[in-house]
Amino acid sequence: MLIGEVARRSGVSSRMLRHYDSLGLVRPTGRTVGGYREYQDEDIRRIFHVESLRSLGLSLRQISRALEDPTFTPSALVGDLIRQAEDRLNQEQELLARLRTVDASAPSDWQDALRIVELLRGLTSPHAARRQQAALNPAEDLPVPADRIAGAILTEADPNVAGALRWALARAGGDGVAEVAAGLRADDADVRQRAVLALAEIPGEEAGKALTEALGDSDARVRGPAALALGGRGTTAAIPVLVRMVVDGTNDVEAAEVLGALVENPRSEERIVAALADALTEDSAVRIRVVQALAEIPGTKAGGMLERLAGDADPAVALIAAALAGRDRPGEG
Repeated sequence: MLIGEVARRSGVSSRMLRHYDSLGLVRPTGRTVGGYREYQDEDIRRIFHVESLRSLGLSLRQISRALEDPTFTPSALVGDLIRQAEDRLNQEQELLARLRTVDASAPSDWQDALRIVELLRGLTSPHAARRQQAALNPAEDLPVPADRIAGAILTEADPNVAGALRWALARAGGDGVAEVAAGLRADDADVRQRAVLALAEIPGEEAGKALTEALGDSDARVRGPAALALGGRGTTAAIPVLVRMVVDGTNDVEAAEVLGALVENPRSEERIVAALADALTEDSAVRIRVVQALAEIPGTKAGGMLERLAGDADPAVALIAAALAGRDRPGEG
């Protein structure tokens, strides 16, 4: 077949076929009676091989090597192409998210649109101070988009910037909760912890529900802050995790204070005291932490438990329990 017919049948333009010929990538091997170059079946197959490899993103130089070098293996090159494609996708997704943010803000003119873009650039700046400034000091009439703050929270490693972002999200009045809560399903425990810390500062049932799910997290850095936040909201489902924190010595003082605040009726007191009693081990440090936690619990049951521990076989435990049992405790005059 001559070049025109090959172009029609293959979908590759005559110009591109001539380019392939000039590069030595696909050269027609036949000749007509009149001396014109003619593509043979093997040439046509090679054209389709070239086009297939181009569809994967290979350059013409890479294609030439792939077809000519018998030692060339695709694994490393394909891996590079995958990473390049992922980078392009990430860039396109970021562009799409930025466009949607600008569209959702309904700018009245291009000046407003530019201000929004500048704000978004600030939130993604490589400089922590710039990111913090963008979160804390947006223009008065240009609120920071809640969904973008939520996304920034899940990736922010700087504690000062993270605090500013959580403050900005809390100001959004509950918007962005779903985006933050999605971070609780991340494989990375650091991301889940960032999500919990942000949710803890957001009022409302939606944030509370997400925090309750976080109580079952496998990482103490995630379930601990969730329990403290929920306990502060009066959620008794946090009691087992709070007791575990006392036993483990992980923010045990804060956990004990929250347990004390949860005692609103005799049933709650009984449940907490029973859980602390069950948590007692032979470890002296654990017993002392339990004693100190009991001192934060108002009511007769906690007081009775302290009095019993005042007779503990461990002198240190007995001394502390006796001292705490003999002083005014929360809820007692």
